[in-house]
Amino acid sequence: MTEPSTHVRRTGEPIDPAAVRIVRDDLRGPEIRALLEEHLRHMHTLSPPESVHALDLEALRRPEISFWTAWLDGMLLGCGALKQLGPQEGEIKSMRTAQVARGRGVGRRLLDHVLAEARRRGYVRLWLETGVGPGFAPARTLYASAGFTECGPFADYREDPYSVFMVRDLTPGAATP
Repeated sequence: MTEPSTHVRRTGEPIDPAAVRIVRDDLRGPEIRALLEEHLRHMHTLSPPESVHALDLEALRRPEISFWTAWLDGMLLGCGALKQLGPQEGEIKSMRTAQVARGRGVGRRLLDHVLAEARRRGYVRLWLETGVGPGFAPARTLYASAGFTECGPFADYREDPYSVFMVRDLTPGAATP
């Protein structure tokens, strides 16, 4: 891995979204393994085990899941996945921004990428599950700003006091933020 640039090391400054490279990832690199392990550990500090719906490496390798990572100057900034639920519906999974990149536009860049891919596939609806506590507030704010609204459980999810379910209409002409 190359040495991260100094502009990534300085926290709080925006990262130029055009400079962030998003790639389809095979989930084999040590950087992504470390980020996903940290993600799972963190989710278990915020929610009880039965309410943690984050996927591990093996689950993310399933054929119905596409996985991307965001990079800048050889540094992993974040990841996100899209799970096909049906021919016209998908679910956002495993959105995570590395600590050094939080609050700097990386999550938005990944979300925009996943939304564009969902549209390219012809999905009419995109779902997600996230948490309810303060640790999940930035994620809920990001999703709401992208047009997601709260809804009830979908797919195999059940009502859960630690979960918030959200959906976005992707049909042509649907309202967008």
